Amino acid sequence: MSDDVKAGGANERHDWTVTGMDCASCAAKITTALERLPGVADVQVAVMSERLSLRLEPGGTGREGVEAVVKKLGYGIAPKGQPTGKRKFAMPAAVDHAGHDHDDHAGHDHGKPAKAAAADDHSGHGGPGHSHATAPEDMGKHWYETGKGRLVIGTGLLLAAATLVKLFASEQIALWAFVAACVIGVFPVARRALAALRAGIPFTIEALMTIAAVGALFIGAAEEAALVVFLFAVGEVLEGVAADRARASIRALADLVPKTALLEENGITREVDAAALEIGQVVLVRPGDRIPADGMIADGTSGIDESPVTGESMPKTKGPGDAVFAGSINAEAALRVTVTKSAEDNTISRIIALVEEAESARAPTERFIDRFSRWYMPAITALGLLVAVVPPLFFGQVWDAWIYRGLALLLIGCPCALVISVPASIASALSSGAKRGMLMKGGSVIEAVARVTQVAFDKTGTLTAGRPAVTDVVVLDGTEADLLAVAAGIETGSSHPLAEAILRRAKDAGVIALPATGAKALIGKGAEALVDGQKAWVASPRFATDSGALDGAGLRRATQMEGEGKTVVVVFRERQALGLIAMRDEPRNDAVEAVAQLKKMGVSSVMLTGDNARTGAAIAGALGMDHRADLMPDDKVTAIKALAAKGSVIMVGDGINDAPALAAASVGVAMGSGTDVALETASAALLRNRVTDVAAMIRLARSAMGNIRQNVTLALGLKAVFLVTTVLGMTGLWIAIMADTGATVLVTINALRLLRFDPERKG
Repeated sequence: MSDDVKAGGANERHDWTVTGMDCASCAAKITTALERLPGVADVQVAVMSERLSLRLEPGGTGREGVEAVVKKLGYGIAPKGQPTGKRKFAMPAAVDHAGHDHDDHAGHDHGKPAKAAAADDHSGHGGPGHSHATAPEDMGKHWYETGKGRLVIGTGLLLAAATLVKLFASEQIALWAFVAACVIGVFPVARRALAALRAGIPFTIEALMTIAAVGALFIGAAEEAALVVFLFAVGEVLEGVAADRARASIRALADLVPKTALLEENGITREVDAAALEIGQVVLVRPGDRIPADGMIADGTSGIDESPVTGESMPKTKGPGDAVFAGSINAEAALRVTVTKSAEDNTISRIIALVEEAESARAPTERFIDRFSRWYMPAITALGLLVAVVPPLFFGQVWDAWIYRGLALLLIGCPCALVISVPASIASALSSGAKRGMLMKGGSVIEAVARVTQVAFDKTGTLTAGRPAVTDVVVLDGTEADLLAVAAGIETGSSHPLAEAILRRAKDAGVIALPATGAKALIGKGAEALVDGQKAWVASPRFATDSGALDGAGLRRATQMEGEGKTVVVVFRERQALGLIAMRDEPRNDAVEAVAQLKKMGVSSVMLTGDNARTGAAIAGALGMDHRADLMPDDKVTAIKALAAKGSVIMVGDGINDAPALAAASVGVAMGSGTDVALETASAALLRNRVTDVAAMIRLARSAMGNIRQNVTLALGLKAVFLVTTVLGMTGLWIAIMADTGATVLVTINALRLLRFDPERKG
């Protein structure tokens, strides 16, 4: 099983797609088996995104060895991006809309079932969780058309026929029919139990199921053994369907981007693979088409439906210079879009990567359940053995009766429902949030958000629109044109919102910026540059006052405008103020509503801003929240730490200037429509730029944690009830298997409710 590593240097990371997994214990089974291989390290398995990632050391196990082990365990595996041929019930592939007329304006694609490459058939269970791999010829078929479905139907018919024979003919013939039904159904299960045992995993549901079925045959309970095997197979099919429903919305993300694009080169349009588009190329997007790449509109104006990407329900009118996202729908007019990001780096790809990586950021509750399940199953197995042998050996009880009860306990011992209770809810919550532009990086973030009692907001670009406008220009020396020319010279090339406001005002006034060199930002103070060979500044009144450039009437006027909620900057040279420029950045329309919603939920709000105290007080007062002003980046970190001492805190910022504060908070949330920083810097991101989405995210997280508590209670409660009733002889084998598979299906269905949960609903 040891092959040479095919490519790359030491500890190179390798990725595969693995199908047939239904719950976290499937991942645990694969992880345990692979970690035993020489040269294999850092194994990560994500169930809902069907991803396997690990490191291979030179001279150890190669890719072929890894794939062989996974296949023997009963799962489909292929290098990431290639078909595995092992999916239970294939999801429809996206129809290629690019370059074709269609009327898809709702973000839903419909197409023919995908075809899969051939692979070995390893149908069945992957314990201690379950796997339900399907043969290649079953791809895209209904459950009853698959090999697993046919086995269920065949076993069921044989079971029904045996029952009829027993009722109306010979019990002896019926006995052999029951035995046949049991053997046919348990054979694939036993095969995988043996494979798991060879991989060093003795405690699997396959092993318990095989022992229970064979044991029941030996004690003369063939009828019940056949019924148990049939119910077990039915449970597998139901769990497979439920698991596919849970991951369907994650798969659907990849289908948002069209497979082809209309590339324009030298006036000629031709259809190309969208994944091959390069930065700088221009594509034609016709009305009704999905945009094939992240880019910037070069020509045309149209309404863009971004709901597939951000969840924003209202189309936005965009024109030349505006950014657009791959997967958005061009609703009105033809556009020419310049590609700004490659396929693997576009917004959809980054969201998919984030959702995949989120599964590795496991919630503390999930980690506890995993630890619990590791001793729970061996303990139940030992209990089953004691129940089978202690009463007959020491109390003279009947062997058959107590062996029967012990076998039933073995079936109850499967912790499937328990271990899937957390990841199923987490996956559903992540998917539900992603559909609404709320991205959270894993279960640990969801659990942290659910505990939050305080939210700290940055002001500019978060609580405000981030597009301030100049309201006043006060000349202290010279003319307004001179003042604006110097200010524009200093701010040319800056992307700061205040700088852009000054440049817009200069442009509107027809003022040409003076040539400037050596421009640099003064963190938390302003900017400086050499303008016409002399130093000049655009800075805060405090910095201008400390520099000896502002006093008297100028300082009083700046104070007055700050009291009106305006941000004031001073334009000055060495100890000479040229004038004041006042700007106002209006609060977002939904900011007041967001603060009110948080207060109703018992969450307090505070605004952290580098702006002056008077402006901060005016904005915060209008929003009905506390504030801290005159904060440098380090001061924001200090403020976050002080808040954290009182309870869990979310920091909401633009993901760039607030990076230190985002990192210091219990949860950092970046506002931003799919920017690199919004997707990478913080623990969560709000793609729709809605302040009310902070409250919605908390609602979703709290609902997810409530769902998890329900699932854990349901799983453990059913196990506890049937453990007692089985030991007392009140319930038997078929009830035991229903307690296992039934609980697993119930908790999965309960978790799926989160896919329909509306976090924007108040209350």
